[in-house]
Amino acid sequence: MTLAKPHELHAQATRVEAIDGHYDRWILRSALLLVALGLVMVTSASMGVAQALGVGEFHFVQRHLIALLLGFILAAVAMRVELRFVERQHRLALFGCFILLLLVFVPGLGERVNGARRWLNLVVLNFQVVEAVKLLLVIWAASYLARYRDEIATRWRHLLTPPIVTGGMVLLLIAQPDFGSSALLLAMVLCMGFLAGASWTKLALIAVPVVIGMILLAVFEPYRLARLTSFREPFEDPFGSGYQLVQALIAIGRGEWFGVGLGASVQKLQAFPEVHTDFIFSVLAEELGFAGVLFTLLLFAVLLWRAFAIGLRCMLLRRPFAGLVAYGIGLWIGVQATVSIGVNLGLLPTKGLTLPLVSYGGSSLMMSCAAIGLLLRVSYELDRAERQVQRARGDLRQFEAPGETVLPAALVAQAARAARATPSSRIEPVIGGSR
Repeated sequence: MTLAKPHELHAQATRVEAIDGHYDRWILRSALLLVALGLVMVTSASMGVAQALGVGEFHFVQRHLIALLLGFILAAVAMRVELRFVERQHRLALFGCFILLLLVFVPGLGERVNGARRWLNLVVLNFQVVEAVKLLLVIWAASYLARYRDEIATRWRHLLTPPIVTGGMVLLLIAQPDFGSSALLLAMVLCMGFLAGASWTKLALIAVPVVIGMILLAVFEPYRLARLTSFREPFEDPFGSGYQLVQALIAIGRGEWFGVGLGASVQKLQAFPEVHTDFIFSVLAEELGFAGVLFTLLLFAVLLWRAFAIGLRCMLLRRPFAGLVAYGIGLWIGVQATVSIGVNLGLLPTKGLTLPLVSYGGSSLMMSCAAIGLLLRVSYELDRAERQVQRARGDLRQFEAPGETVLPAALVAQAARAARATPSSRIEPVIGGSR
C-alpha cells in the first residue's frame, strides 16, 4: 500500500478538520413543541389561580416567559461550548452540587416555601437549587464513569463512588426536605452506571438497600405516609389527603377523546392546588383529551429516542463522555416525565416533580432548556465526528496504489493523528439536518 506523504496528509487533515456538524432536528423540534405546548397550558391553567391570589391573571404567564427567555439563553450557551471544556469542569460540577445544596440553609439566602428550604432568594426570582444539581450531577457522573469505564465493571471501589457521592447529596435534599428529587438523582446515577458497563447484579446489590432506605424514609415521615395512603385510596378522603389526586382523576376523565376545549377546563377553577405546576398534565388531558395526551407522550418519546440513540452512537464512536451525557439527560427527562405523568394518573404517589419543559416553574424550565442545549451540543459534535471519519476514509483512498485494497481502520487512524497535530480555527455550528 502507498501511504501519503507528510505534507499531503497535513493538507488532507486540515480539510477534515474544516468539516462542521449539524444539530439534531428531531431533538430541536420535539423540545420546541413541548415548550410551546407548555406555554399554552400554563396560560390556560394559571389564570384562575392568579385571579384567586389577586395578582393579575397573567402574573404566572409573564414569569413563565421570563424563565423561558433565560432558559433559551442558557441553551444557546450550552450549544456553543465544546464538550472537551465541559468535561474538564467535572470537579467544579461536583463542588457546585454540594455548595448549592448547602446554600439553601444559609439565613437570608435560603428561602422557605411551604415548609421546605429548597430555594435561593436571588431578589428577582427564587431559584430551586436541585434543578441545577441535576445537570451538574450528569456532567460529573458522565466524566467519572467515562474515566473509570473499565474499572467499574471489575472493582467495587470505582462502582460505589458515584452512588456514595450521590448519597451525600440525598442527605442534604432530605434535610430540605425533597424526597422526589432524591429518588430521581439516585435512579439517574445507577442507570448511568449500568449504561457505562457496570454489572447489573452488582448494581442490584447497591439498589436494594437504597430502595429499602427510601421506603423507610417515606413510611416513618407522617406527611409522606399520608401521601402513600391517599395514593392507594384517594376517594376515601376526597376533601383531605386525597383531594389533589381526586381532582386530577376527574379532570382526566372529563377529557375523553378530544377534550372539553382549550381554556374550558372546569377542574382548574376548583381551587385545585399546584394545577399549573405538578398537575398540569391533568388540565392538558381535560382540555385536549386523549389526543392531546397521546401527542404529548409522542413528543417525549421522540426526545428520549434521539437522546439514547445519540448516546449509543457516541459510545460506538468511543466518545464515552458525550454518550453518557446524552444518556444522563435522557434519563433525567424520561424518569421525571414518567413520575409526573404517573402521579397525575394515580399510578404513583405525589412526588412534587414538574413535567419537564411543560409545567410552570422557572428553575425547572431554565435548567431543562440548558440540558436540551447540552444534548444538542452532543448531537452536533457526534455528527461532526462522523462526517470527519467519512471524509478521511474517502480522501485517503486516493493515496492507494492501483489495485490495492483500502484498510479503513489504519487510514482513519493515520488521518486522526494528523488532524490532532494540525492547528485549526474554531468551526461554529449551524442548525441543520440530523443523521
